[in-house]
This record gives sequence, structure tokens and C-alpha cells, in this order.
Amino acid sequence: MSNPHASLLQPGRIGTMELKNRIVMAPMGENYGGLDGICGERAQAYYEARARGGTGLVIMGTAAISWPTGTSEPHQLGISSDDFIPGLAEVTRRVHAHGGKVAIQINHSGKVAANDRSHGREMWVSSIPPDAPVPEAMSTITPKEFSTFVGVGPHPDRYRVMDRADIAQMIEWFGAAAMRARQAGFDAVEVHCAHNYMIANFLSPYFNSRSDEYGGSYENRSRLLREVLTEVRKRVGPDFPVWVRLDAEEMHTPGGIAMDEALKTARLCEELGMDAISVSAYARLPTGSAFTDAPIPQKPNAYREFAARFKRTVNIPVISAGRWELDDAAKAIGNNEIDFVAMGRKLLAEPELANKLHANAAQDVRPCIYCYACVSEIFINKGIKCAVNAQTGHETTKAITFAEKPRHVLIVGGGPSGMEAARVAALRGHRVTLAERSDRLGGTLFFAALAYPENGRLLDYLVRQMQHPQIEVRLNTTVDTGLLAKLQPDEILVGTGARRAAPAIPGADQSHVWSGDELRRLMTGDRADEIARAKLSLAERALFKAGGMLKVTDSTAAIQNLSKLWMPLGKRVTIIGAGLVGLELAEFLLERGREVTVLDPGTYPGSELPIVRRWRVYDAIKAHGKLMMQATVTEIKRKEVIWTDKSGEQCRTPADSVVLALGAEADSSVAELIQSLTQTPVRRIGDCNDLGYIEGAMHSGHAAGLGI
Repeated sequence: MSNPHASLLQPGRIGTMELKNRIVMAPMGENYGGLDGICGERAQAYYEARARGGTGLVIMGTAAISWPTGTSEPHQLGISSDDFIPGLAEVTRRVHAHGGKVAIQINHSGKVAANDRSHGREMWVSSIPPDAPVPEAMSTITPKEFSTFVGVGPHPDRYRVMDRADIAQMIEWFGAAAMRARQAGFDAVEVHCAHNYMIANFLSPYFNSRSDEYGGSYENRSRLLREVLTEVRKRVGPDFPVWVRLDAEEMHTPGGIAMDEALKTARLCEELGMDAISVSAYARLPTGSAFTDAPIPQKPNAYREFAARFKRTVNIPVISAGRWELDDAAKAIGNNEIDFVAMGRKLLAEPELANKLHANAAQDVRPCIYCYACVSEIFINKGIKCAVNAQTGHETTKAITFAEKPRHVLIVGGGPSGMEAARVAALRGHRVTLAERSDRLGGTLFFAALAYPENGRLLDYLVRQMQHPQIEVRLNTTVDTGLLAKLQPDEILVGTGARRAAPAIPGADQSHVWSGDELRRLMTGDRADEIARAKLSLAERALFKAGGMLKVTDSTAAIQNLSKLWMPLGKRVTIIGAGLVGLELAEFLLERGREVTVLDPGTYPGSELPIVRRWRVYDAIKAHGKLMMQATVTEIKRKEVIWTDKSGEQCRTPADSVVLALGAEADSSVAELIQSLTQTPVRRIGDCNDLGYIEGAMHSGHAAGLGI
């Protein structure tokens, strides 16, 4: 069978460096450096795991050339003295042991040195930056998050407009860092000239307002770049690969870097002896969701055309980042649009990505769901994590090893926690029986996949993993005394989800008022006829069945498409509850042409969502719907919802349909019932133990599988 990703697996070359494939781990600040900036076991194991997984080139990001100053993260790795070399050298040794190559991105954060800000240190800049807007979405940050938010502290902003001596020092820092990288055994160095860090801050006509030889004209604004790259090349020699990361565009930045000038910079870098160009983009943040335009985009293949234009402009390899989809990346390389594809989030979710593509097993690649849980941790001064891969950042402590004594495990509930526990337990050699009450796997993840399609990829992946020879799946199965006697399990895990009790609101029992569970059951076929009889008119039931909803429950994509044509909700929808479920449902309905109002008695919407994902949903709802916080619903009528605002004033919102998205709580009832039937220990996982949604389900399921 031909491999559709064969082009990604071809060897490649950057300068003198030979690479076994075209897959690059994008530089992504992991914030694993501790308080001393030393690269310790956590960071070493994290990078090694991606090399073990077959990645051709691992790029460590982002190492501070003047640590602890010039850092954007409190636990950023350093490369500013020889003290950092031993830890970094261990990374190079471990990556090389797996046949991979490893580079390090060297950087000074300049204006973006949030860690300097929080410590009251001066931030080095080309010139005093223009006043920055405060995105409205920042109002979603909770007090707990704000207490550790990056760059927040008791000190006012202090900027140091660099003089010539400072510029000379900066050039020296870059050159010395590059030399240390070579001494530590790295195969290459990437100089960060993007994302409004130090060099990009000088390059940008928007941020650089100097009037000396380092500002004004393009020749002047590019002077620091020329001097840094010249010094780096001088220090490491002509045979050591060096390249730059450049912005193709400064988005939402009037008068910022644009494509024509970015291409001019790329040509200049080639003239200066750089061996490749890594293409990215940057966005100023007038809104929170702008962060999902750049530098970490929501849009698939977001910078494909950018990279293609660089490829047509220079004669050195082009590395392209920006949420590449695997099929499209393979085609882009095959069509000579790019030379290498850089992946950050995908390799957090699946370190074995390259190995699985080599095995022509793309269907077994654990997908990134683009929830932004990873980078959102940086904002609150923590190391990155992955919602779908519990091992990210814990490669040493959460490794899957074969069990000394294989056991028979009964898992009750086929949602994400149950399937992840089954997957891990089976890999460890245990025999697993997975019992699911309904006629399909997925639980609430299936409904979550309707609201946010990226979740559907995770569902598809987990369902495929249940085909393991050590796993027996029993659908339409209720666990009772007879089944327990027949199976005789050694351990029982229960992952049957949360209870969502309807709030005590007058009028909540009407047929046009839906709970999240009722919508989920109707749209996923989980005893849907029962819901349809209770909630739909005869005509609606006929339409529902004629539309074939109950016949396509194995396909989230099919229901996604059908939901654009038919939904059991009217034109005007009021959602009560602005948590994760309520906001994602609002986003889903707005995309389907509904007029949506979200009401919530609390203060901070979407607090269960990762910060960056929350910003995006918040902006979408504020732009196209209505979101009212500190709104207490007092009554639901047939065509309107009555509520009071924070001042106590009564308000009325027209509504054809109402969805209750409040009241979720852990539900131990099934676990308690099963425990009453057996002496075998019963453990709860996922939302039936503690509300954690997809991330909580995946991590608790993983821990349960390891703990057997």
C-alpha cells in the first residue's frame, strides 16, 4: 500500500546537516527550566521523547541569551553562560541516540520580556512601544489566574531604549550563545527574528521609531539583524547550520511588517549566509482571539501561502509552521511549496507521529484538538501540558511499562476516560472488558465533537484504539450481578460521566427547554426516541427520523453536516450557563444561524476552558451574539426568559428555545451501585469522580490505566 505521507518521510538537508525526514519539532517555549534556567531531566526527557518518536529535527525553544534578563517566561531555559552547557549537552546526546538532529533557538525577548516586567527589571527595546490595547477578553481571567498571570506584578513597566553600547552587548550575547550551542553538541542554531522579540522589534516599522542608524529606513531597521547574524556566523564558522525565524506578516498591526518587506529580509538573510528560513507570523492583540491568528493559529495550514512565497523568493530551504494538516503538508512538500514542516502542538499530542507515519498508520496518530491548553499554561507561569496526552512534560514519571502481573479489568463507561484507561491498561498487558450502556462509544465526547469539530478527531482516535486484541468492547451493556459473576474482574473502573441536574427555575420543565443531556442524547442516538417523544412534536419527530439523524450516529462529521440543516432548536436560543458547555454550544449555534444569548449568574465566563481557547469563544459570542454575566434567571416563559442584571433590574430576552447548561456535578451513583454488588474494588475516573471535561477525563483515564 502506498504511503500518502511519503514526502514527509524523505531525507532532507539544511546546510551541512542531513535529516532523515522533513518533520521538524517547532520551537515552543516549554517553561521547564526551573528557577535557575538549567535544562534538567524534565526538559531532557520531553525533547528526547519527540526524537524517539522519529522526528527528524528537534528545535529547542526558546533559550535566553542573557538569562535571567530578557526572558518572557519565569522558567525559561538559559544559554547565557557555560553553566547551562551540561544540561543542554544531555539533550543533544539523548536526541542523537535516536538518530535525530537537534537545534536550539536563541533569543532575547526584548519588549515581550514579561518576566523582566514582573520582576521590575527594564525591558530592552528599540524604542518606547506604542500604547497597547487591553483586549476585552482579558475580563475572563479569574482572580486565581490573574494572581500568577505572566508579566503581572507590583512594578510599573520600565523600558530601556537601547543605546549603541547596549546594541553591542546584544550582538555579543547572540554570538556567545551560538558558540555555546555548538559546544553543547547542537547540530544547528535558529536565531529568533520574529514574534516582536528583540530583532523583530527593530525590524518592525510599527514598533521601531528610532531616528538613528538603527531606525527609519529598512536599511537602518535591519542593521541589528545584519550585525547579529554576521557575528553568529563568525563565531560558529561556515560549516555550522544557522537559520532565522521570520514573520511573514505582523497581523492586526497597522504599518507593521508586511509580506514584501519580509521577503526582502529573507533575501538579506540568504545573502548573509543563513542556511534556511523558518516562516511564521505575529499578531498584535487588539482582541484575545488575535492570538489564534498568530503566532499559534486556529486556521488549518494558516501560513501555507506565506511559506510558498518565501520558497519562490529564496534558494535556501524553507521551514513552515502554522497548524499544518498532515495530508496538506505532504502535498506541499511534494509540490515543492515548502521543504520542511514544523509542528508544535501536534508533537505535544503525539510524540510518535513520525514513527506512525513511517508505519503508514496515520489513523493511530493521537490528534491535537487545538484547545490551547498547552500555551495557556505559559500565561499563568506553568510548564506546558497537553489535554489529550497526559505524558507531555511527564515523560519520565508517566511512562507506560508492561505490568508485572497482568489482570482482568472491567471498565464501565465508554467515554474518553474509560477508553483512555482501556488503551493504557491494554498496552501494559492487562485484559480489558469495556462495558457501555448505549449502542456507541464516546459518551459526552461525541456531543462535544458536534459543538467543536476538532474533538471528533480525538473520538475517532480513541474508538480505533479499542480494536486492541486485549480489549473487548460490549455495547448496550448494563453491569449487573450476572455480568460481574460471569466476568470475575480483578479491578473495576467506572467512568460514567457527570450528573447535570436542572436548576430550580420556574418554567424549566417546558418542552422548549432543553438540558445539555437531552440535546446530547437526541443528537447522538443515546435512547433518542425517549427524548424525541418528550420534546418534539409529531411533525418534528417525523422530520427528525426522515433526516436520518438516528442512522448516522457513528459519524460526527455526518451529524455536523445534518445539524446545519436541522436542529431541534428555534431561531432565538437562550443558553443559561456560560461555562465550557454553554460557550461552546453558543459558538456552535451561532455558526448555524441562530440568534444566541448566554446568561450566567457568575462573573467570569468559560473558566473551565483554557485561556486562549476561552478568548476565542468569548470574542466570537460577543461579536455575533450576546453574553450577559451576573444575570440571574428568575423565570422561563414560552417565548421569553426573565432575568435580573447585577443592579437588580428585571430584563426580558425573547427565546424560542432555552438550553440549561448549569448544574454539572460529579456523579458517583453508578460506582456506588456496582460496589454494592461486588467485593472487587471499584474506582471512579473522569467526570463521575471530578469534573475535568476532556482534559480531566484523558488524564484521569491515563492515570487509572497506569495504576492497575
